[in-house]
Amino acid sequence: MSRVAFLHTGSVVIPPVMELAGRLLPGADTINYLDDRIVADLGDDVRSISVPDRVADLVQAAKSAGAEVVMLTCSSISQLAAPAAERVGIPVLRIDEAMADQAVTLGERIVVLATLPTTCSPTAALIEERAALAGAVCQITSNVIEGAFEAVSRGDRDTHDRLVAAAIESVAPSVDVIVLAQVSMASAADQVTVGIPVLTSLEPGIQRLRDTIAAR
Repeated sequence: MSRVAFLHTGSVVIPPVMELAGRLLPGADTINYLDDRIVADLGDDVRSISVPDRVADLVQAAKSAGAEVVMLTCSSISQLAAPAAERVGIPVLRIDEAMADQAVTLGERIVVLATLPTTCSPTAALIEERAALAGAVCQITSNVIEGAFEAVSRGDRDTHDRLVAAAIESVAPSVDVIVLAQVSMASAADQVTVGIPVLTSLEPGIQRLRDTIAAR
């Protein structure tokens, strides 16, 4: 049985990740690691310096616990996947990479919606990276949805989803693709229907993890 580790920066994403992993990875043994100060510390000039080492240390802990592969579930640290994998010596996947690959095939004008400002730049950079690999040309913009993260953090999922859904409806007329940058935003995609793709990272990310495990 394969052991798979998930590295989180917020507890709110653990239940949906575990629910989907249970369905898509029925033979896998899963383990979770959480550092719920990383996102806050990324906004601190001093403490942010510690984040790469902390991520690598958690990946090392996962390896020591027998994990064969680690998935980062936070887009704010997706750029640390490759350095951590090289340092520790096991695959470290980004949950949002598959979503980015989808986005660059669906349209040129892509907007990234996020509930945290620390997520916008890493997600835009990831889309640019995947566009370059695919030979695609993209125009990427990003918007932070004020109040949504605070709502979901205090357990008010309804308000979070309402704010995200309103943002989706607002930007849809002017873009080709909408990317919801965080796993925690996925539930809001079901609350609204617009005439363009609204992409979330959770399901395509876990599907890519499943394919990676199967290929090992």
